[in-house]
Amino acid sequence: MPSRLRKTQKLQSHMSHGHDCMGKHRKHLGGQGNAGGLHHHGIDFAKHHPGRFGKAGVRHDHLQRSQSFCPAVSLDKLWTSVSEQTRVNAARNMTGAAPITDAVRSGYHKVLGERPLPKQSVVVKAAFFSRRAEKIKECWWGLWAGSLKPHGGKFI
Repeated sequence: MPSRLRKTQKLQSHMSHGHDCMGKHRKHLGGQGNAGGLHHHGIDFAKHHPGRFGKAGVRHDHLQRSQSFCPAVSLDKLWTSVSEQTRVNAARNMTGAAPITDAVRSGYHKVLGERPLPKQSVVVKAAFFSRRAEKIKECWWGLWAGSLKPHGGKFI
């Protein structure tokens, strides 16, 4: 498109150049980005972004995320850590020794009892069991290894 047909050609010599009748079109009059959130844009921020400014929660000095690291796995997903051949043999031989599943070796510390389980016995080793998993442990006919709870580097 040639410049003689563009709108800017017609607006030359007009002071506002198409940007409102008062003043000039300047670059960042209110400031860039989130500027003025507590001052000249405060009403807009309070309306559209409540809770943006101020403190929230309790401070935790020297927070170490590794202390609360506890990846969890559901009971029905535990069979994925056992090989397919082991699972088939366990299904075929119900009276024999149940396969041992170590959740910690698979990268999970806590076992959750969320979904229905396959009707096969299994020995589960984990650091923690949820309350629902403990209930399933009581009524389910599978074997479970005891819950090992780390305390200060020792298992108690």
